[in-house]
Amino acid sequence: MSPTSSPAAGASLSAARRSRELTGTVGGPVVDVLVVGLGATGAGAALDAAARGLSVAAVDAHDLAFGTSRWSSKLIHGGLRYLASAQLDVAHESAVERGVLMERTAPHLVRAQPFVLPLTPLVSRAQGALAWAGFRAGDTLRLAARTARATLPAPRRLSAVETRHLAPALRADRLRGGLLSWDGRLTDDARLVTALARTAAHRGARILTRVRALELTGSGARVRDELTGEEGLIRARAVVNASGVWAGGLVDGIRVRPSRGTHLVLRSEHLGPLPAGLHVPVPGETNRFVLVLPQGDGRVYVGLTDEPVDGDVPDVPEVPETDIGFLLDVLGSVLDVPVRREDVVGAFAGLRPLLDTTPADRPGAAPRTADVSRRHAVLTSSEGVITVVGGKLTTYRRMAEDAVDAAVAARGLAAGPSPTAALPLVGAAAPPALSALRAPRRLIRLYGTEAPAVRALATRDPLLAERVLPGHPVTGAELVWALRHEGALDEADLLDRRTRIGLVPEDRAAALSAVRALVGEYGEHGDPSGADGNAAAPGSAAAGHG
Repeated sequence: MSPTSSPAAGASLSAARRSRELTGTVGGPVVDVLVVGLGATGAGAALDAAARGLSVAAVDAHDLAFGTSRWSSKLIHGGLRYLASAQLDVAHESAVERGVLMERTAPHLVRAQPFVLPLTPLVSRAQGALAWAGFRAGDTLRLAARTARATLPAPRRLSAVETRHLAPALRADRLRGGLLSWDGRLTDDARLVTALARTAAHRGARILTRVRALELTGSGARVRDELTGEEGLIRARAVVNASGVWAGGLVDGIRVRPSRGTHLVLRSEHLGPLPAGLHVPVPGETNRFVLVLPQGDGRVYVGLTDEPVDGDVPDVPEVPETDIGFLLDVLGSVLDVPVRREDVVGAFAGLRPLLDTTPADRPGAAPRTADVSRRHAVLTSSEGVITVVGGKLTTYRRMAEDAVDAAVAARGLAAGPSPTAALPLVGAAAPPALSALRAPRRLIRLYGTEAPAVRALATRDPLLAERVLPGHPVTGAELVWALRHEGALDEADLLDRRTRIGLVPEDRAAALSAVRALVGEYGEHGDPSGADGNAAAPGSAAAGHG
């Protein structure tokens, strides 16, 4: 795609396309692969299958990235944590997948993030030495994964003055210095899922949000259109269940042990300038940290917890006060001026879909969720439904590949190996090409090569150049782009997933009327000129299969 071009043919998702493809899929010809769930793993599986030339339908009861995939720390980890627990295979896999995202498939969305671990009196010299050894081992992982030094700089020791320069809010008293390390960081996890879904659509996959799978079999699913209430069947040669923490509700025998990860949202002014993020050691733990993550939009995230969740799985997890108190206590252990409870302007929690491998008759033998392996598993039910569960955001691509491999083998589908390790997502380009784009850097980090097209919307209509919310960078042009090209259907899609305005309830309420007006004007009609970017010539990838 050239820097000033429109979206690639077939890569745009809209209400009109959803309606058209839903009509052709429910009760229509059999597809090769049906994917249930459109988080990172499900959208990745849809892309993987479509990139192999298979016909694909992918459904979700809600929106893209509605579940766990929008509640992460926005980090693409290199697997350092798993070295400490001797999970060498998981650590190496994480480092490899981090390199794939940063250097090949999504360099516009994933960049290097510096972190400072402050050496305070609460961090003994032995603990500091252990952390430094870990960071050096993490750099060895980078080398083993063949990720370039230019992509991820080397760790180094910092003086107390350097440490305070990178994190002025730290308490200076008896600060010995710090340790600087680097990892991958997503601009936005929900935007990664959107890019995956749009790239899959470009390859011919039918991406159907607001379509709930009511019942799965090895040959398809009974589904309901959540917008109309109409039910029908989608027939498929293979079915992949990628519904995360909800996987066990669709397939018998799948036991998921959800773990809650909570983050706080603070205004940037409470912590001052933060050129780097922070690793704050959790007292009494040797390998757990609270992360302080500046977002560049006037907000800072502080997380995260790792607590088991029992009972029914909610659509949107609630954040308990105990999690908030824990995070504030750990954060306060290193700050000059502690953050108060009233300074927390928002909070969010995600549920990790960890695979429960403890014996069913010995639930008390289960380890802490913090100690449960992040390995993923691909399981096939007696009816032939393939479920992928476990893992983490960083390794979504490998999880998707393994799930599609299982579907191809089980059903004898005519497909070659996965090409996704070298397949750029919509908007991706090499860093020099991204730097040459004529668009604000912030838009490039969100949209990549499509940033000039987003900017052009505001150029043609100055009203769309205005910010939706004072003090927040999102403009009307970005919301219109989401409605025309990114599959957003309503205000919640725009506020809570295509942008992250909704993470702060006060901001969400202030922006709601402006966003609602844009949905009313642009939401159901696509491009007023009549071209919604979805038309496909007969026989093209966007025309679909079946």
